[in-house]
Amino acid sequence: MPYELFIGLRYLKAKRKSAFISIITVISTAGVALGVMALIIVLAVMTGFEEDLKEKILGTNAHIVVLKTGGGIDEYPPVMERLKKFPGVVAATPFIYNQVMLSTGKNVSGVVLRGIDTHTDAQVTNLHKTVVEGKLSNLDSPVPSPYAKSEPPLPGVVIGKELARNLNLYLGDKVNVISPLGNITPLGMVPKLKPFRVVGIFNTGMYEYDTTLAYVSLSEAQNFLGLGSAVTGIQLKVADVYKTGELARTINRELGFPFYARDWMQMNKNILFALKTEKMVMFIILTLIVLVAAFGIASTLFMIVMEKTRDIAILKSMGATGRSIMRIFVFEGLVIGVFGTAIGVLGGLVVALNLQPIVDVIQRLTGFELFSKDVYYLDHFPSQVVPSDVLLISVTAVAISFVATLYPSWQAARMAPAEALRYE
Repeated sequence: MPYELFIGLRYLKAKRKSAFISIITVISTAGVALGVMALIIVLAVMTGFEEDLKEKILGTNAHIVVLKTGGGIDEYPPVMERLKKFPGVVAATPFIYNQVMLSTGKNVSGVVLRGIDTHTDAQVTNLHKTVVEGKLSNLDSPVPSPYAKSEPPLPGVVIGKELARNLNLYLGDKVNVISPLGNITPLGMVPKLKPFRVVGIFNTGMYEYDTTLAYVSLSEAQNFLGLGSAVTGIQLKVADVYKTGELARTINRELGFPFYARDWMQMNKNILFALKTEKMVMFIILTLIVLVAAFGIASTLFMIVMEKTRDIAILKSMGATGRSIMRIFVFEGLVIGVFGTAIGVLGGLVVALNLQPIVDVIQRLTGFELFSKDVYYLDHFPSQVVPSDVLLISVTAVAISFVATLYPSWQAARMAPAEALRYE
């Protein structure tokens, strides 16, 4: 076996003494390296997108939401205490959810108004960590105007950074909250309007949330929407975010109708399924690049077999078996595959681990925005390398390279010495 590996390595070298390795070998190795590199970078980006999106969803939303069929939960404190006793539940908080409009005179935007309990919400969500201006605790009491002391204090509202930009709002500004579910008058339904003051601006890093969410205190939401002491539902934080489905089914079974629980995977299943499917499809598509590189390895070996016909005949005449000849060319193809895979893994890791700086440089040089947050709902280019993905790609590339060597190696092994030397 050592001499077979030695001969296989010798066949990879160029005929000219000035060149260490043949150009055909370089091209074949580069094909494998590019395929492996593309796979690692793309899967790292898609994994980064998926994990970043999960982090944003779980930071802004609860792990499980408990609702009531046909309306809000009137006597929610006993229900909340009962939910806290379920195994795996870490904390609970009530919330109110309704669609309204924000108006600043010239600008109007439809948003989702959430009423929260500032004392317990921090135990369930990470909203308090995303506030970049003001304080979430300012929702608990009316706030006077920083511009005109004669204006009466107004209840506070916390809005997203992108929403504040769209409405041209700053900390301390007044904004009108309009509910389409207003009062019935002789002239018909009149929308309900109430002024609020911006006491905080948050930035989750997810464009969809930062443009569509506004938070007020639980009591202000109840008064404005006419809910009395009722709430829309109860949010839960659990110990294991990947076992929420089982816990939600347990809650549904124990509480029974009219209550029902939905976990974060159910509420975001469309986008999570799309990301998972897209990642799998991209892996299959990009594996075709490695398959193309494998054809390059096979072509290289066919050319070498044709070029080394005389050498093969001499080796067989000296006693080399067909299996030994086959191993020579298998080793040769594997060396190309292994070296190409190693170079591809190294290049892929370097790019994947430094993707954001690379994208920033490309955008500055070209002036073209490669990553629009309006489209992807994220404010940066996420990339996360998973060791198991790198291992899977490496094993797949080497395995494809090995399979590509079998047929040309078998052709070389079955070559008859007399036929090979006849035309020499």
